Amino acid sequence: MENSLDLILKNFINISLNEIEDLKNEISLEIYEEAIKLIVDAEDKGNRVHITGIGKPGHVAGYIASLLSSTGTPTYELHGTEAVHGSSGQVRPGDVVIAISNSGETAELKATVMTLKNNGARIIAVTGKKESWLAKNGDAFLYAGVKNEGDPLNRAPRASILAEVFVLQIFSLLLQYKKGITPQQYVKWHPGGALGQLRDYEIK
Repeated sequence: MENSLDLILKNFINISLNEIEDLKNEISLEIYEEAIKLIVDAEDKGNRVHITGIGKPGHVAGYIASLLSSTGTPTYELHGTEAVHGSSGQVRPGDVVIAISNSGETAELKATVMTLKNNGARIIAVTGKKESWLAKNGDAFLYAGVKNEGDPLNRAPRASILAEVFVLQIFSLLLQYKKGITPQQYVKWHPGGALGQLRDYEIK
């Protein structure tokens, strides 16, 4: 039994690292350019950024909303299913919504995206399937695909969640750099804890 658990552990680590290595070959600045432009243009016009997902990608949405907000792109988490029951009212025409789905075919997310598009939102699709409904219906598309989730059942989102987080962390980094966020600005937004203190070399 112990040997089996050890094998499962090692397989998950190896599969996950291999999947991220493969995904790395799909990533370039060019794939982010349209998504960056959507957000910068929207913010220049006074519009806002939101992020949504169904199930476990919905938890990714919460983390990325926090990460983007703390690095210069204020982002609001939009509940994936409540959006069709009135919560889409938080999204104004011209706002940008980042929609996350590994399959790109989740029925609830499709309904949410259609509601948002009908209300004038622009969509950044984050999905692991290049030919999916979500990829084709986004105004910009960020690929976050894996072949194997890393477990014997190959069902529960594990490696695909790592891929989504990885791709969106890069996105947050590019936006942060484009906006020229300084340590002083970051500390103003994040005054608590060790991250909220300027380091010696950052003090002028």
